[in-house]
Amino acid sequence: MVDDGATLGGRGERGVLAEVFAAYAGLPTDGVLVGPGDDTGLLAVPTGRVLATTDTVVRDRDWRDDWSTAQDVGVKVVTQNLADLAAMGGRGTGLLVALAAPPSLPLAWARGLAEGIGYAAGLAGVPVLGGDLSSTAGDAVLVAVTALGELADGVTAPVLRSGASPGDVLAVSGPLGRSGAGLELLLGGVTEARDEQERRLLDHHRRPLTDLAQGPSAARAGATAMIDVSDGLVRDGDRVARASGVALVLDPGAVDRLAGELVPALPLDRARRQVLSGGEEHELLATFPGDRSLPEGWRRLGQVLPVGSDGADAPGVWQDGARLDPATGGWDHFEG
Repeated sequence: MVDDGATLGGRGERGVLAEVFAAYAGLPTDGVLVGPGDDTGLLAVPTGRVLATTDTVVRDRDWRDDWSTAQDVGVKVVTQNLADLAAMGGRGTGLLVALAAPPSLPLAWARGLAEGIGYAAGLAGVPVLGGDLSSTAGDAVLVAVTALGELADGVTAPVLRSGASPGDVLAVSGPLGRSGAGLELLLGGVTEARDEQERRLLDHHRRPLTDLAQGPSAARAGATAMIDVSDGLVRDGDRVARASGVALVLDPGAVDRLAGELVPALPLDRARRQVLSGGEEHELLATFPGDRSLPEGWRRLGQVLPVGSDGADAPGVWQDGARLDPATGGWDHFEG
């Protein structure tokens, strides 16, 4: 049990690591030849090919202590990393975790962070291989996770952003706008859910969990392009469109059906805005050949057209004859 009054500085690096390692006890060890405790971990790579991605979250930029627990932060940073692997048709095989914080940070917060990381990693069946501790000046707290992975069984090549072709179908692996709607509720002062819908929205913003198996499932079903919706449908869809040199044309009815799932927590106009622009969703956006059935659970959003058809005169995301500007919504780490 962590002493409520203990801090990182008071316990020291060895003591902090003891708490962190205890929180990771019970995680899977398949493929782990050397785990935490040495200068580096050693992981068996059966396929001989490694996927790698990393994300960093910063206090007061990516979460606020007045509405997110340390466990929430741990779940969020694991989900966003593993969703990136899933978007390539991959699965996680190991995580590296770094924490940089002031010595005054409560030890209980660091233990809670490790518990959240362990919870999300355990759900995904991914071991924690090690990481790093560092101190910061002032009150800055940063958490960085690097996720290693490999292509899932039955996936022979990664699904890139650049493979969408005219005639493909545009689809999403689940709901959109939940995290953005949860953030909008929090910013409006709703920190305790008043009904089950608000609880789901607040939970998905604080600690998003998604079906990571949908990435490999899409790859096996012939997905031609795929991306994790972390910065918003329009912003991330625009990345696929530009990489592939195509127009992604949204079906307004499909957008409205997704928006309807956020009502009445948000009015319909704000719900539409969150579907199009809400970030930190971590569902997957993909294109599939038009003659293929979508995998179970996927929802059709629109179609892929060549640039120059139906008024779509540039690569991007289009709806009702207009190109949706990615700069007006979604998340940018430097512009907000």
